[in-house]
Amino acid sequence: MYKKLNLNVHPMESIELVKEWMLEHPVSTGIIKYVFWVLLVVLAIKFLRRFLRRRLPDTSLRYKSQKGTEIIGYIVLIILTLSYFTGNIEDFTLAIGLFSAGIAFTLQELFLSIAGSFYIFIVKVYKPGDRIEINGIKGDVIDIDSIYTTMMEIGEWVTSDNYSGRIVKLSNAFVFKGPVYNYSQDFPFIWDEFNLPIRYGSDVELAKSIVIQVARDTLSQYVANSIAKWKGVVDRYYIEDAQVEPTLAITLTDNWIQFNLRYIVDYKKRRYTMHILNERIKVEVEKTDGKVVLASSTVELIKIPEIKVNMKDKKTNKSEN
Repeated sequence: MYKKLNLNVHPMESIELVKEWMLEHPVSTGIIKYVFWVLLVVLAIKFLRRFLRRRLPDTSLRYKSQKGTEIIGYIVLIILTLSYFTGNIEDFTLAIGLFSAGIAFTLQELFLSIAGSFYIFIVKVYKPGDRIEINGIKGDVIDIDSIYTTMMEIGEWVTSDNYSGRIVKLSNAFVFKGPVYNYSQDFPFIWDEFNLPIRYGSDVELAKSIVIQVARDTLSQYVANSIAKWKGVVDRYYIEDAQVEPTLAITLTDNWIQFNLRYIVDYKKRRYTMHILNERIKVEVEKTDGKVVLASSTVELIKIPEIKVNMKDKKTNKSEN
């Protein structure tokens, strides 16, 4: 009833049996070949990524090479899949057209994300390590894959440019849907400012010299580095030269003389630099022995209103009771 297997089959006969089975079952054979090649490509990608991770010492180069290997692997898998489903590599154009027409609506976000990843890498919109703001979310880019950009969020419920602790994943499609603000590309410095109230009657010239001198001493390194960087920006883009030295503007208000200090700073050290400037200016102002005084909100009473109390009426009311 059951056919007895002959285990003493010659290797050549085994090969012939396999060939006969493959000819009799072309669909199963095609699926097995397809799965084999897919597994081979996936294993090759993993091997190359591990090899590059061990061999390349530079973090940036290692990251880019691994991402490049991943993208090339995806392309090979797409070509392999289309060749097996169409049967002929010359039919790619027709197959891609039919495939796109059928699922373009349902997978448009996925296609935009993949296209966005190519656009980000080719045009260099941003890279890992950059501080960006996109779709209203600000943070440091920590990873870019074929679909998502991953950021370490800054701001929100914490002040200034501190990390909130949340890791945010954004679709790469957002690079086509709105502006991308890059704090670090080409020019890793930003302009910042704060106001300083000086009381009327203070030595204004002395106050000006204190603020400017403190700013120059504190920001000298940023100014020197930013000059070279800004020159590269002017050479590359259609933009005029800018003032990178600290500048001071004075405004007379109802309550005090307002000093507005504007300066350039590293985009990652904005909060710390403002703290240092305020602390050093306060120390220098205190050394003036009252010649320069920091102002505060005050209320001046011009006239105290008169209060009249009719004691006679109160006594009359008591006697009647």
